[in-house]
Amino acid sequence: MKKAIVLLSGGLDSATILYMAKADGFRPHGLIFDYGQRHNKEIDHARRIARAAKCAYEVVTFSLPWQGSSLLDKRKKLPVRKTIKPTEIPSTYVPARNIIFLSFAMSYAEAVKADAVYIGANAIDYSGYPDCRPDFMRAYESAARKGMKAGVQGRSIKIHAPLIKMTKADIIRAGIELGVPYQHTWSCYRGLKRPCGICDSCVLRAKGFAAAGYADPALEAS
Repeated sequence: MKKAIVLLSGGLDSATILYMAKADGFRPHGLIFDYGQRHNKEIDHARRIARAAKCAYEVVTFSLPWQGSSLLDKRKKLPVRKTIKPTEIPSTYVPARNIIFLSFAMSYAEAVKADAVYIGANAIDYSGYPDCRPDFMRAYESAARKGMKAGVQGRSIKIHAPLIKMTKADIIRAGIELGVPYQHTWSCYRGLKRPCGICDSCVLRAKGFAAAGYADPALEAS
């Protein structure tokens, strides 16, 4: 069976792509990052999702001592925006995060001879991060093809971003059809007992479940 590396954050989108990779006929390997984020709750939930999917996973720990984001620096306030405009890049943007994550994933994929990397980037209902856009994904895949042994030898590793042009509601509908255990996911930027309901991630998630016509099972489980 073909192998795929799945970037697994513990959130709604990454859980969905894990199950999409399985539905596409891949044997997924989860890649979870502990990079100094504000809380470890998302890491715990990523592990739960991987176990629920009977998926092998690795946790990679590293730090970004220069920080540069309210997701890394607890002294910075998390934004609370009534209206999320994709043209405004919020303080939760982590400099070059998806470039870093994809570089780890591509290295992992090449080492274990995986055929694909799955990432839950979305450019419709999202916070405005530049590294979640289709043009970035195309450019990164092209650069990786030129800079990796697999690419120059004709065995390119495909980057799949199946959610990139989907609304959050469509993502949730697709995930429910695939049996994604959304009760195990965590999207909130704060590591409280329950999701805060006011950060960008919570707002987008609530909007998605409302538009999809489903109750959020994570709110009942938390």
